[in-house]
Amino acid sequence: MSDTFRPETEAQLIDVVTWAVAESRTFDVRGGGGKRAYGRPAETTDILDLSGLSGITDYDPSELVLTAGAATPMAEIEARLAEAGQQLAFEPGDLGGLLGQASGSGTLGGVIGCNLAGPRRLKAGAARDHILGFNAVSGRGEAFKSGGRVVKNVTGFDLSKLMAGSLGTLAVMTEITVKALPIPDRVRTVLIGWAVDGIYDHGAVTAMTEAMASPHEVSGAAHLPGAVAGRSAVDYVSGGGRAMTAIRVEGPASSVAHRCNAIKDMLGKYGEIEELHTANSQTLWREIADVAYFTENRDRQIWRLSVPPTEGSRLALKILEGRPGEMFYDWAGGLVWLAVDAADDAHGDAVRSRLAAVGGHATLIRADDDIRRRVPVFQPQPTAIAEITRRIKQGFDPSGVLNPGRMYDGI
Repeated sequence: MSDTFRPETEAQLIDVVTWAVAESRTFDVRGGGGKRAYGRPAETTDILDLSGLSGITDYDPSELVLTAGAATPMAEIEARLAEAGQQLAFEPGDLGGLLGQASGSGTLGGVIGCNLAGPRRLKAGAARDHILGFNAVSGRGEAFKSGGRVVKNVTGFDLSKLMAGSLGTLAVMTEITVKALPIPDRVRTVLIGWAVDGIYDHGAVTAMTEAMASPHEVSGAAHLPGAVAGRSAVDYVSGGGRAMTAIRVEGPASSVAHRCNAIKDMLGKYGEIEELHTANSQTLWREIADVAYFTENRDRQIWRLSVPPTEGSRLALKILEGRPGEMFYDWAGGLVWLAVDAADDAHGDAVRSRLAAVGGHATLIRADDDIRRRVPVFQPQPTAIAEITRRIKQGFDPSGVLNPGRMYDGI
């Protein structure tokens, strides 16, 4: 029988984990529960509910540093930062809708544990690049911490990079410190409307590559094929029935105006040009970060492909040969969101065999529990790397108490 444990302090958490080690129990570690369907289904006996470890404990806008409990809702953090005119620059998306959970159920620990970053990843870096420090309890029942509250902190090992993306399999983070940055004064998006649907035209990747190579400090570059663009809440994007390429520029008003004009002059050769101002830009890039275009059709399986940007369109087209589905690009073509009609293997062999030819990795984001048990959710690791992964898990959680099997079978 499964029990639920809800510690409210680090001391209580240590007691719970120590008990689990002694009793050979295992935990499905949850914060807000928004990412229960992310990764493999955990092979556990009990639930560890971290919702009691919530709340912003320290925030100094002048220092651009915020500390909060790991289960603090992202909505609370983003609202508090916005009051001071600040944001998390890595622009984490809300995948609740995509994963069949309530929107707004994501937590700071979930975002860091999954190492999720949104469209600004190509400029600001990944989630792991914005962690300054954390407190945690290992699978041994031992408290430890890494980093601190300053940007340049190199004391000891940089465990923040290891914890980011570990899905709670190594330790339970109790408190996390992240850096914030000011919200830009202006946000503008240059839109290219294509006469030919971009899913069959690599010109969109060429245009994004040209924009990224320019001196105009692009902070977002995405492409939506016609059917995907048609689901946008932004009329300029959905109204034309065409594929759309979006190039975002942020910063001081005068600089943004100058750079937008330069980008429009540079990319006008590709198609009809429009410009979105702040409100419409924010709506569009929130849709892209949240993968909102693929939330309605729950029968489709979702893959997230990270590839060399120039290969994104070719790879997606090859995977979709003879398979009903659709896609869109982020990160100037380097991130492909792929939605395909359901199959018993989630088309895993086709996805990974095609991916092997160009390099990169593929993550199965959405599929039934049974499929995610059978099909590798994360990119299979070479033998040497897999052994290192096992040794790291052994070092932090030798009894396999925390989220066993969540990332790889048997780990």
